[in-house]
Amino acid sequence: MIDIQDNTCCCGCGACSQRCPQSCITMQEDDNGFLYPHVDVEACVGCGLCEQVCPYLNEEDKRSGAATAIAACNPDEQVRTGSSSGGVFTLLAQEVIAQGGVVFGARFDDQWNVLHDCTDSGDGLMAFRGSKYVQSAIGDSYCRVEGLLKQGRKVLFSGTPCQIAGLRLFLGKEYDDLLLVDVACHGVPSPKVWREYLPSASGGSPLTAVNFRSKTTGWKNYSVLIGDKSRLHDDDRFMGCFLKNYSLRPSCFNCRFKAGHSGADITLADFWGIQTVAPHLDDDKGTSLVIVHTEKGQHHLDRCRMNQETVDYSQALRANPSLEHSATCPNDYDAFWQLFNGGNPSQAIRKYGRLYDSGFMMRVKRMLAALLKGLRR
Repeated sequence: MIDIQDNTCCCGCGACSQRCPQSCITMQEDDNGFLYPHVDVEACVGCGLCEQVCPYLNEEDKRSGAATAIAACNPDEQVRTGSSSGGVFTLLAQEVIAQGGVVFGARFDDQWNVLHDCTDSGDGLMAFRGSKYVQSAIGDSYCRVEGLLKQGRKVLFSGTPCQIAGLRLFLGKEYDDLLLVDVACHGVPSPKVWREYLPSASGGSPLTAVNFRSKTTGWKNYSVLIGDKSRLHDDDRFMGCFLKNYSLRPSCFNCRFKAGHSGADITLADFWGIQTVAPHLDDDKGTSLVIVHTEKGQHHLDRCRMNQETVDYSQALRANPSLEHSATCPNDYDAFWQLFNGGNPSQAIRKYGRLYDSGFMMRVKRMLAALLKGLRR
């Protein structure tokens, strides 16, 4: 029976809940807004299936073989503009759908919560495009994936490395028709922090749009769009709490699923540092870093028409440490949560989400960035 004694040893993937034959495990939020399994002990029959699919109790080996690193961009400029980086996810997803397959990804619901869902249409992919800096509720997605695979459908499942690891254990076998795509994950922020932040960020007005990675100010110096309000990411307090690691799930500080350990076929990331690795591919519109772990992943990638160039993995890693390294827990992590849960969530976000000490320093940074951009021209 699943019994979480240490919250750093649960990533909230929900594999245990979905595999339970008695449906006696539910995913419930803790005080910080993260989902953890809770067992109805009286209904549990002690079958042990929940423990067999837990990625923390059954750590898998790294995929064998050397990974290939690729810098890539979607040639469709409209798609690339609407994507967080180079738009490669859309290319992979379109190829699977063209073969009659189904694509799983994270989307917003009507209340701007983040959840996992699926689509088998090109139009449906738009909801999955772009980064969502909130941990998604996986729901019954693993069960749906298994059902589709047993029907003979092709499936692309995209998610964080821990979600990929959970799905592989849940399925318990390899499927030729399943393409697993994870993202280079900095860590997953609390849905509760996101819910508390939204009203102040939107000014209380009904929301019509959220974009964590708007490229209206460029790809590198992206903006956060919430409703009709847009601010540079380094001036947004929710992003500050995320980038400074205050709002991250405890398990993110010791992630076991990076660097190929999730079992993904392909890893997607922003190619930060592209200006030094392959400057001719840097137009500040977004470039994807694609890490190919398996022959299956390479086969799917070969079917996609895109602008690409193979690069040295060690060069790609320099500016993308999230590929292999976990986030560092702040010394005052507990202080943030004490203030947040002590009746002052807005104050906690304002205080700890400040990325710079003063507005003056922020203006200096932006002026230097604009100057350097002008010199490069």
